[in-house]
Amino acid sequence: MAVPARTCGASWPGPVRTAHPWPGRGPRPFPDPRGPASGPARPLLLLLPPLLLLPLLTAPGASAYSFPQQHTMQYWARRLEQEIDGVMRIFGGVQQLREIYKDNRNLFEVQENEPQKLVEKVAGDIESLLDRKVQALKRLADAAENFQKAHRWQDNIKEEDIMYYDAKADAELDDPEGEDVERGTKTSTLRLDFMEDPNFKNKVNYSYTAVQIPTDIYKGSTVILNELNWTEALENVFIENRRQDPTLLWQVFGSATGVTRYYPATPWRAPKKIDLYDVRRRPWYIQGASSPKDMVIIVDVSGSVSGLTLKLMKTSVCEMLDTLSDDDYVNVASFNEKAQPVSCFTHLVQANVRNKKVFKEAVQGMVAKGTTGYKAGFEYAFDQLQNSNITRANCNKMIMMFTDGGEDRVQDVFEKYNWPNRTVRVFTFSVGQHNYDVTPLQWMACTNKGYYFEIPSIGAIRINTQEYLDVLGRPMVLAGKEAKQVQWTNVYEDALGLGLVVTGTLPVFNLTQDGPGEKKNQLILGVMGIDVALNDIKRLTPNYTLGANGYVFAIDLNGYVLLHPNLKPQTTNFREPVTLDFLDAELEDENKEEIRRSMIDGNKGHKQIRTLVKSLDERYIDEVIRNYTWVPIRSTNYSLGLVLPPYSTFYLQANLSDQILQVKLPISKLKDFEFLLPSSFESEGHVFIAPREYCKDLNASDNNTEFLKNFIELMEKVTPDSKQCNNFLLHNLILDTGITQQLVERVWRDQDLNTYSLLAVFAATDGGITRVFPNKAAEDWTENPEPFHASFYRRSLDNHGYVFKPPHQDSLLRPLELENDTVGVLVSTAVELSLGRRTLRPAVVGVKLDLEAWAEKFKVLASNRTHQDQPQKQCGPNSHCEMDCEVNNEDLLCVLIDDGGFLVLSNQNHQWDQVGRFFSEVDANLMLALYNNSFYTRKESYDYQAACAPQPPGNLGAAPRGVFVPTIADFLNLAWWTSAAAWSLFQQLLYGLIYHSWFQADPAEAEGSPETRESSCVMKQTQYYFGSVNASYNAIIDCGNCSRLFHAQRLTNTNLLFVVAEKPLCSQCEAGRLLQKETHCPADGPEQCELVQRPRYRRGPHICFDYNATEDTSDCGRGASFPPSLGVLVSLQLLLLLGLPPRPQPQVHSFAASRRL
Repeated sequence: MAVPARTCGASWPGPVRTAHPWPGRGPRPFPDPRGPASGPARPLLLLLPPLLLLPLLTAPGASAYSFPQQHTMQYWARRLEQEIDGVMRIFGGVQQLREIYKDNRNLFEVQENEPQKLVEKVAGDIESLLDRKVQALKRLADAAENFQKAHRWQDNIKEEDIMYYDAKADAELDDPEGEDVERGTKTSTLRLDFMEDPNFKNKVNYSYTAVQIPTDIYKGSTVILNELNWTEALENVFIENRRQDPTLLWQVFGSATGVTRYYPATPWRAPKKIDLYDVRRRPWYIQGASSPKDMVIIVDVSGSVSGLTLKLMKTSVCEMLDTLSDDDYVNVASFNEKAQPVSCFTHLVQANVRNKKVFKEAVQGMVAKGTTGYKAGFEYAFDQLQNSNITRANCNKMIMMFTDGGEDRVQDVFEKYNWPNRTVRVFTFSVGQHNYDVTPLQWMACTNKGYYFEIPSIGAIRINTQEYLDVLGRPMVLAGKEAKQVQWTNVYEDALGLGLVVTGTLPVFNLTQDGPGEKKNQLILGVMGIDVALNDIKRLTPNYTLGANGYVFAIDLNGYVLLHPNLKPQTTNFREPVTLDFLDAELEDENKEEIRRSMIDGNKGHKQIRTLVKSLDERYIDEVIRNYTWVPIRSTNYSLGLVLPPYSTFYLQANLSDQILQVKLPISKLKDFEFLLPSSFESEGHVFIAPREYCKDLNASDNNTEFLKNFIELMEKVTPDSKQCNNFLLHNLILDTGITQQLVERVWRDQDLNTYSLLAVFAATDGGITRVFPNKAAEDWTENPEPFHASFYRRSLDNHGYVFKPPHQDSLLRPLELENDTVGVLVSTAVELSLGRRTLRPAVVGVKLDLEAWAEKFKVLASNRTHQDQPQKQCGPNSHCEMDCEVNNEDLLCVLIDDGGFLVLSNQNHQWDQVGRFFSEVDANLMLALYNNSFYTRKESYDYQAACAPQPPGNLGAAPRGVFVPTIADFLNLAWWTSAAAWSLFQQLLYGLIYHSWFQADPAEAEGSPETRESSCVMKQTQYYFGSVNASYNAIIDCGNCSRLFHAQRLTNTNLLFVVAEKPLCSQCEAGRLLQKETHCPADGPEQCELVQRPRYRRGPHICFDYNATEDTSDCGRGASFPPSLGVLVSLQLLLLLGLPPRPQPQVHSFAASRRL
């Protein structure tokens, strides 16, 4: 009997609700966009077993056609499976390729990857590499301490007395509006010649060092000139280090005064705007200058703190946060009568990039009101530091208080929480111009082993929010040799263009004494650093013996990756380290959490796990088996891991016979080399070669045709055993060239591809060969010529059977253009080779289907016809016929969807140009039904390395963007001209002349990062993959007036789902749409407030220097107020009116005075 005809006004008669047809699983709830209990009953998806569904399919009615029976659709599925398998057996050549490998068994050997030996060897090589840098570091640090100790301080030193290369002297610091910024060219500045050096990706001079001095530090000050004087002697040590180890990269001394001296000399990278680089704010300097910190920042927001002062405080807090690294923990609170956290963080949290961003945004929302209550602020801070139930640094403990002044000393609070041991240091900051008595603030700092600072204006913020590091360095200096331990940093972007690096750091101490019998000096001179490029470490890892899906990775004590194939930051900001957690670099699961913890603890281990992996194009998820092996890298904070699929336990190594190798002829004379020549492509198919580093002199090119040309030209000169070439790569390439050519000869050349509607056949190998036949098909070949970087290749190795890959379509782009039958669908499968008891997968073969032709073939295979030439079966008016995908394509939707939910084939001609799109964009209702029935499972993850267009600035910008603007009445009031407000305004305007773009640009932009049009952001990724349903099911989407029947069945030995469904007659069923495309996370990823409640396991550095009984705390800050002079104010006003930029004057603060050498 026929199913009754449907209209939008009629519903299915008496739908039967039944239990789910497979045990232990139920349908997901069908989401109702209207929310709970709103409107009529929400749509329900009912799964009906075949027997219960049968009455519905045979109900009496007038229609001549009925929805196909389940056995019919299963028959169609078998026909599709047989057709696919038949084509792949004929053209794929899997069996023939196996035979070819066996026939050429004498040309290669099977080698084994032994994970434990491999990972231990690589760890040892990395240890040796870093140890050489450590020795150079120690020589530099010792020399620096001796040079400074022998130096005689000169009070009357002048700029012209010092000759050095000013790295910024040649930088074109042109004002964006056309005004040249002062270049500071002095007669004391050397002029150097430079030569390009590929190791540094820069022009360098190996005979000299370069000096970089922050813009806000006066180069002519006595402190800076003395610093330049004694550090000049480091030049010879830098040069000697390079003589002993020519692989050394940047050698840098970062001084506590802000001076950076580095070798070899190179011009400073010219920023787009003002240069705000200060070595003391670099991650490597901060890590080397002090032990980890637990910091609580409290900010006075009482009513007296308003306008400019509040803005200065907000900016000061943000700058303070930038002095913290991932080894530190922090919280920020505001206080008046009461104290409360400024953000959602209720306890100390790790000072990582994302948490600091939350703080910075929250600080901008602080509002001044109420009265000052120091007691509330300090009690809150001490409570935070005493909370032992949370993860924290457990080393230096400190409170940073920002206020405009007050009378209360809160001695009772200190007696209760901090005395007599004084384990918590207190730093106080008097912010803004005011006439308050600062003695209480000085007393708080001096009696709690801290320091008192003044921040009267913008210009004092950066310098005074980082000087506290000198105080924290005192116990380290006093500890002497015990504290002279090399530490290795997180990954970060080199400021001079070297790319991603890690830095070994070693503190440099002041060994001088003021006089006989005086106490030992307790100032840190600075930090010595030596960079190691990540690429140099990668070169120590196996390149191609691990296969396409094997890799080496390394993590630090925070769980951040040092090495990982997924470490690919799209944008880098050299102000922040690159912090990608291992669990974010991969898809997180419990097994990986255990592996990460074991590695952080410095253990060895091995574990085989079943896990999920994301495809290279990030569209698919595969469930795979991986073997993890890991060992610690001795003498470092790093741990190394190796990941191998079971099929990569063995690999092929070409063994060109001794007879060939003894012929000292160019490689181009070898037997199989001729099949790499373009002259052979017409008969043997086009060859793409992987752009690998086969030989040192091989010129790289992104154009594969040009790269092949360069390769052939070089091979005319190189012998097979040349020392300048990687024989493993070279010989395997030649071997696979011959192997794939024999596949052409035995299988492809005599076949007519058009008979089976194929655009191309292809083979790709571990050796780096991709052969596409016929030659003309190469014109439309868009896959990566490096098989290890091709998504189809890697997925085929991880999946059994045939893997379909439709062309990638973005929903925002126009549909596919079906012209000249050039649009194709790739079908590939791995070639599994068994040699004795050793199994491996050295190649992938496949075909490229003609989309239009196979769409027509798909209709026939899912119809009542046996072949295309048979006439279509007509159904008479009195007969009852089942619908099929060809005759009834106006009523019946038939599609093939791959395991990622992307459309592969359809019987609807208007959907052909949508092949490759996520099926929810084609039929949202049906895709949601498939998901709700567990045909698909969803996996959500976050990409923390994405790049996004910059967001327009909001009203709550950083404080430097806004300046207090006096009214006309203020200008006419003489009292105002002598007030603190006027003095503060003029200071801002003065700094505005010097730092022209401080008021317009973000710090990252001001510092001249290479790309300011995009910024790092977090993107949410969603992938779908097959669920646990493997059987065939009929179901009904019960949607009231718009119900639909559908059938879904997995195709055996493929990654396809065959779906047959009634076409929707009306749109009321559009209940929801599944999203697959990547979306921007405005909240910077998963909710940080929730994540900090579940902190990931980490370990801080194993050394801590936060206390020394001999520390002298008498130097604790003695701020000086300079009353505004009417004469100075009038002079400044005239300068402003005339537009004459005044010369920057040296900043005076107590630490500068204490740095007499």
